Amino acid sequence: MVCRMMWLLPAGPRYSGPPVDLFDKCGDARLDEYQAAEELGLLPFFRTVGTETGPLAEVDGRKVIMLGSNNYLGLTTDPRVRQAAIDAIERYGTGCTGSRLMNGTLALHGELEAEIADWIGTEGCLVFTTGYAANLGVVGSLVADGDALFADMGSHASLVDGGRLAHGAVRWWRHNSPDSLRARLSRWRDEAHGAEGGGALVAAEGVYSMEGDEAPITELVAACREFGARLLFDEAHSIGVIGPQGAGVAAREGIVPDLLMGTFSKSLASCGGFVAGPLAVLDYLRRTCRPFQFTASGVPAALGAALCAVRLARAEEWRRTVVRERAAQLREGLLGLGYDLGPDSGGAIVAIHVGSDWDAARQWRALLDQGVYVNCAVPPAVQQGRALLRASVMATHSDADIAAALDAFEVVRSTSD
Repeated sequence: MVCRMMWLLPAGPRYSGPPVDLFDKCGDARLDEYQAAEELGLLPFFRTVGTETGPLAEVDGRKVIMLGSNNYLGLTTDPRVRQAAIDAIERYGTGCTGSRLMNGTLALHGELEAEIADWIGTEGCLVFTTGYAANLGVVGSLVADGDALFADMGSHASLVDGGRLAHGAVRWWRHNSPDSLRARLSRWRDEAHGAEGGGALVAAEGVYSMEGDEAPITELVAACREFGARLLFDEAHSIGVIGPQGAGVAAREGIVPDLLMGTFSKSLASCGGFVAGPLAVLDYLRRTCRPFQFTASGVPAALGAALCAVRLARAEEWRRTVVRERAAQLREGLLGLGYDLGPDSGGAIVAIHVGSDWDAARQWRALLDQGVYVNCAVPPAVQQGRALLRASVMATHSDADIAAALDAFEVVRSTSD
């Protein structure tokens, strides 16, 4: 009956031009640049890593000093973390073959969630298969009709896409500007839907992944309290490196955000993500969060490795001391060579401003030829016209590793002037 009735509806305008191929969008000027860079050997993406990612690694078949990894504490190669992954496989096999909702919740999940909640100082914790899914799910589930997400303009893609998934509005505020956030919150509260009681979720990051700059969390919390907003604080790049026991930027400032997000794929030597916060909110997410409910559970090896890495990260303060020393050594050396650097957050990331996309690609290639691997960041990962090289250090880098890397930077600098 429904199908027959549809034929009685008035016909809309019909497209009379040439057929449109869905794949037409796959060829554009940006793709041409990508292919040209690949042909010239300047494409800094999808390089093949042939060994473990330690201070030294094999990239495209050659040994390099690895300054392009998020293995900040150097735990991915720790024998205790390796053994924990093996033990998990021996007990549970190689995969859960199901979602957390069904058959994919292991005892390891409970241990890991309890350990993180104790570490961060929250009522509870919820472990996701990836950090991306954690942000996507939390924002998409909490920001409903009438609500709004207020995201820093430097937010990670997972927060941006969470806003796209959400039914509420998305508002942007200038990067690391509490004044801009206050203005956006005030304007929204003055509008009709804000006055009717919609909720506001503010999203910011402890340390931003590209520039390595730090969020002004104390001022952000004050703005949230002033306007009745909740704060989702993403500590993906600060957890393990900053704060007491490595609990992050918020913990260093004596603050427990409304929700704190973190990942296992950086300092914590594995793959996965988590959200820590009030039990009532976590229970709501268990019941409503589609990226949590309908994603296969993380493999046992990842859970076992993450649990061991969390415990080691909390206990081994020397790792935080050394990673900061190595970052300071790299930063001071680069400044001495005349490089233009991003802000110093005291973390593991050192951002090097280089100008255009092609300048970044050429310098990336020159460094690789000198035996140093860094990351190359171009739009949309960074703002247009602000391409950079992103270096990051590990607690397991030696003084000699950083000195050798600086020698390579010096060669590249002298040949590019």
